[in-house]
Amino acid sequence: MYTRIDFLSENVAKLDHRKVSMANLPLISVVDDDDSIRESLRNLIRSVGFAVNVFASAEEFLNSDHVHNTDCLILDVRMPGMNGLDLQRRLATSHCKLPVIFITAHGDEELRSRTLNGGAVDYLLKPFSEEALLNAIGAALKSKRNGSR
Repeated sequence: MYTRIDFLSENVAKLDHRKVSMANLPLISVVDDDDSIRESLRNLIRSVGFAVNVFASAEEFLNSDHVHNTDCLILDVRMPGMNGLDLQRRLATSHCKLPVIFITAHGDEELRSRTLNGGAVDYLLKPFSEEALLNAIGAALKSKRNGSR
C-alpha cells in the first residue's frame, strides 16, 4: 500500500534542503467548483510538501499568473462556465504542455477516454483515495520532467 509517508520519503530524499524554498517546490494547481474538494486537496497536497494553488473555476485559473509555472493541474470535469475538457483543449491549443489529472463524480467511460486521449495523465472518480491521487501526481511530475506532456 502506497501511503503519504512513502510519497514523502521518495520525494524528500530527492531534495537538496540547502536550496529548497517555496519557489523550488513543484506547484500543483487545483481547479474545482466545490469548496470542500479544493480545501481538502489543498491540505493533502501541502502535507506531502508541494506548493499548491486552488481555483474555483477554469476562468479563474486562466486569469491567474500561475498557468505557466504550474507543474501539475488537478481539474474537475464538470463545472459551471468553462468545463474541464474545454480548459484542457484551451491549454493544448496554446501549446501549454501541462500534465492534467481529471477528477469527477461522473463515471462516464466515453468522457474518460476523451480526456486520456487528449493527453490527461489520469482520470479519477470521486471519492478517490489519497494513494490514487498521489500516484497520479507522481506520474504527472515525472511526465513533466521527461517532457512528455
